[in-house]
Amino acid sequence: MDNRAEVSEFLRTRRDRLTPEQAGIIRGGRRRVPGLRREELAMLAGISVDYVAKMERGNLTGVSLEIIGTLARALQLDDAETAHLHDLHRAATPTTGRRRPPQSPSPTVGETLQRFLDAITGTPVWVTNQRSDYVAGNVLGEALLTPVLEDPAARRNNALFTFLSPAARVFYPEWDIGADSVVASLRTRAGPSPHDKPLTDLIGELVTRSDDFRQRWARHDVRFHRGGTKRIHHPAVDDLEFDYEAFTLPSDPALTLFAYTTKSGSSSEERVRLLGSLAATPHTAGTVQAPPPGP
Repeated sequence: MDNRAEVSEFLRTRRDRLTPEQAGIIRGGRRRVPGLRREELAMLAGISVDYVAKMERGNLTGVSLEIIGTLARALQLDDAETAHLHDLHRAATPTTGRRRPPQSPSPTVGETLQRFLDAITGTPVWVTNQRSDYVAGNVLGEALLTPVLEDPAARRNNALFTFLSPAARVFYPEWDIGADSVVASLRTRAGPSPHDKPLTDLIGELVTRSDDFRQRWARHDVRFHRGGTKRIHHPAVDDLEFDYEAFTLPSDPALTLFAYTTKSGSSSEERVRLLGSLAATPHTAGTVQAPPPGP
């Protein structure tokens, strides 16, 4: 797969983002754009302007790993962006591009992993693949994600739910932050997986059907999805706040396990317990009221 357009846009947007002040360059004269000029990036990286121009045209043929590293430092890329640039370099290099990264797995997990998920009873946990498909989870995980899993527009996929379902902006009170994260995570996964057709099909569908997704996709932002804070407005138990961690599964690096925990003594902890009770006795879900907010 020819990834020249991806390489070109990623490098151009990173250069446009970096100001001369951030790079330690004294401004001289009038500038048309706030970002670095091509010759300034070449000076910082210690390479020729023609070489920078070649790479910004998307041509990484013959570019060494040393140059890729130097360019990443000159552009002040973070860990996720540096990894993405290396992924693009590998995909563009015939000698290393023959080995295809694992594609999105089928939506199942092994029996042992499912038993492990089921054994976790006090915390919502679930597994997703490269596409953000829900693959498996425990009872609490399924109960927490019921709006995602039951929405016809989502097809049990969080990216589709986020951008194609009106319910997403209620379920995710901080929708803009979450939407940025979804897009950056998908681009991070797409970098090393240019041959993953289910993933590229998903991205193509979202670009076609969602202006919000298309605008974010054009930014070329990438991000590691490792942990953070998430706020959810659940239709059964109201507002919840979680600290979450994401774990890549060693047995299948294309799968990620998410664990959502609440602070001890918080109203969210109490509401998660209520959610567990509702999940255990679904026929009572419409009659149980969420506890009042904490002080």
